[in-house]
Amino acid sequence: MKKIGVMTSGGDAPGMNAAIRAVVRACTYYNVECVGIYRGYQGLIEGDFIKLDARSVSNIINRGGTILKSARSKEFMTKEGRTKAYENLKNAEIEGIVLIGGDGTFTGGMVFNEEYSFPCIGVPGTIDNDIFGTNYTIGYDTALNTVVQAIDKIRDTASSHNRLFFVEVMGRDAGFIALNAGVGAGAEEILIPEEDMGLERLLESLKRSKRSGKSSSIVVIAEGDKIGKNVFELANYVEENLKQYEVRVSVLGHMQRGGAPSCFDRVLASRLGVKAVELLLDGKSNLMVGLIDNKVETTDLELAVKGHHAINKELIRVSDMMSI
Repeated sequence: MKKIGVMTSGGDAPGMNAAIRAVVRACTYYNVECVGIYRGYQGLIEGDFIKLDARSVSNIINRGGTILKSARSKEFMTKEGRTKAYENLKNAEIEGIVLIGGDGTFTGGMVFNEEYSFPCIGVPGTIDNDIFGTNYTIGYDTALNTVVQAIDKIRDTASSHNRLFFVEVMGRDAGFIALNAGVGAGAEEILIPEEDMGLERLLESLKRSKRSGKSSSIVVIAEGDKIGKNVFELANYVEENLKQYEVRVSVLGHMQRGGAPSCFDRVLASRLGVKAVELLLDGKSNLMVGLIDNKVETTDLELAVKGHHAINKELIRVSDMMSI
């Protein structure tokens, strides 16, 4: 293999640039040309390519976001769109692609591989940490630290005014950020999609906190939690039923995706990016690289997409104990 493409797709995550850098420099090390593909699958369809060398990726390991940009592509979901993408890759003499993204990115790569037998290797880049086949996804650790720092600051205000704060974090389908950041920030309650706490149990827990002498509380809620239609409706319900609480809502939103990646994410991205290139050079395809028990391992893309990354039940138990 003489030419490898690299792209980022789906939601951006801190550490994606570190992964791009790792792919490019691994290619340079092995005397392989590397081509950056702008705007994910849409860039594949439009042939939006740029040659990358070791100097092209200088000073990006510390930057959030992605220098290759990211975009959703409805056109790639069609057979015609994928045909255009394949023709562009052939014309550019690109022989394999490293896909940095989440389950949507990997699904596209899996379909593309099935139709054209085109070598694809996935690198998990998403703050949600919801990809099967890896203990950690690139960007997750940075997002956790961002959330904890924000909650620490919110707690200052909560304690100063004796308020109850609902802090919504990202996690439409998974509660990994909420659970880990909630424990790390000392939240009184943590609401996640995987565990239906129920309104009455939440009220009882907050009453218990008040009786125990707590003058302020923090409740961390994943955006996909099913206890209410949304965090604002939930806050209103609690305020109506617990008159002793003055309730405020803070939605952290996309700030969780930004910022310089943590050291952990930079190292993880470097390890996975190098391994992705080496797999392509070894003739492997349709795999995702991940970190399991601190070892870089591979998982079939289909399993990475369809497998279930379970929430840590032990951490839920610890969370319940810490909320006393």
